[in-house]
Amino acid sequence: MAILTWLAVALIGLARPTLAAQAADWASRSIYQVLTDRYALPNGSTTAPCNLNDYCGGTWSSIIDNLDYIQNMGFTALQISPVDKNMPQYTDSGYAYHGYWPIDKYSVNENFGTAADLKNLSDSLHARDMYLLVDVVINDMAYEVPGKGPGTGQLGPGAVTDFSQFNPFNQAEYYHPLCNITNWNNATDYQNCWFSTQYVALPDLDTQSQAVITMSGNWIKSLVANYSIDGLRIDAAKHVDPAFLPLFIQAAGVYAFGEVDSATAPEVCAYSNLTGLESYSVYYSMIQAFTAGNMTGLSQMLNAVQADCENVPSLQNFAENQDQTRFASYTDDMALAQNALTFVMMADGIPKVYQGQEQHTQGGATPDNRSPLWTTGFNTQAPLYNLTAILNAIRNHAINLDGRWVTQPSLELYLDNSTMAMSKGPQDCQTLTVYSNQGSHGGSWQLFVPNAYPPNSEVTEIITCTNIYSDSIGHLNVSMNAGVPHVFFPTYNLDGSGLCGTSLKTGSINNGTTANAVKSSASKSTTARWPSLVAAAALLMSVCLL
Repeated sequence: MAILTWLAVALIGLARPTLAAQAADWASRSIYQVLTDRYALPNGSTTAPCNLNDYCGGTWSSIIDNLDYIQNMGFTALQISPVDKNMPQYTDSGYAYHGYWPIDKYSVNENFGTAADLKNLSDSLHARDMYLLVDVVINDMAYEVPGKGPGTGQLGPGAVTDFSQFNPFNQAEYYHPLCNITNWNNATDYQNCWFSTQYVALPDLDTQSQAVITMSGNWIKSLVANYSIDGLRIDAAKHVDPAFLPLFIQAAGVYAFGEVDSATAPEVCAYSNLTGLESYSVYYSMIQAFTAGNMTGLSQMLNAVQADCENVPSLQNFAENQDQTRFASYTDDMALAQNALTFVMMADGIPKVYQGQEQHTQGGATPDNRSPLWTTGFNTQAPLYNLTAILNAIRNHAINLDGRWVTQPSLELYLDNSTMAMSKGPQDCQTLTVYSNQGSHGGSWQLFVPNAYPPNSEVTEIITCTNIYSDSIGHLNVSMNAGVPHVFFPTYNLDGSGLCGTSLKTGSINNGTTANAVKSSASKSTTARWPSLVAAAALLMSVCLL
């Protein structure tokens, strides 16, 4: 069944309308993800407590008040929680503070603010040349199943659902019949049965129904238009009919990123010709690389994704999100955290950082991974905050110099089970990133990276602002110590980045957004495999018109 699902995705993709401009533009962006309820409070408090199963008070307006914190890390896009009205009841699973239990698609969640507040957030982001990415739920609606504690609150055979409480999907014919998912590896189960039937029931929309397709398209078209949304994150994308996705994205008219939670490249990549994706298979391998010592496994997964996925530049890299254990709860080792963050920012694809990763916030299973950011005091001196700003600055600078930095795949120059060196981009803006999983107790040693740069090239390590030279045949000798990552860039082309004492180019993608990176780095120094996304899309369109 899984093979048939992948085949359906592939065939539908051939006929889909392309969103080429949006795809190419999004590939140059970097995304900061917030949970709207947990980012900032309207009164500016940094000490207010938060019951993690309750609404805690974050709003769209309080995000606006704290955009400098995000933009000063160099991010050029913001992802927020689903915006539609959710069920109001407190359940055994808590309140719908996260936004994933919708009841009315045409009303906004008043806990987050008014429709005018949401529009103001969109306008405020656009005034900063930042994009708005909205998480959307298309798989189900939600209602409370009364009951408290184990063995209660469970829908049984013959249960009756009042579908009239939902807008616009207010009739039983819009849903699959009640059934529980019993095999999460079987597409028939996870696409046709209900995601949850206890405490909070999630009636599963029949996305093969023409009525549901039309109604969903009308809703998303109005949502995007009303709030000038630039992109969508599609929650639980693999749980809907694959044929539904391109129709939904076409109706939206903006680029979209799908959630396909799988540790295998073929299953994730089966959807890569439809939409951008959260790169889950890489995520799982990356966690193993930096917490369990399996760097070779990460290398193998990167090769598999390059072989199996279309539009690798449109895959989102992440180390944390609202559903996964935070990295700092796997290990509190700061060097390993620095490596994971550096991988997210510098690997092929679009970086996405979940609020709190830059503060090394801990949190295990849900809801512990959804703690409020405000309790960190929005610390702009935190080590990972400054590292994020530096990495965004060099990534944005490389893209400003040559857009091929985005589209050219990385090249592995060195690999052992604790160290990996990856080269990316054309020669004039080539980054060389060295990752280590040895941790902060790792010793001092010399890493010999072959064919790193042209012979006798001066390059700057942009985190420490130290300069070294390649040898007469282009090899680079890198001093490794305490397991920290390294990022190198051609010294002669560093001007305009604002890093290591250089100027910041006016009008660049990161202009005005890297104050912390500039300050940090200046204080340390006194000295083709993928075609263009646009071209590929144009070729596809010409074929489709024949």
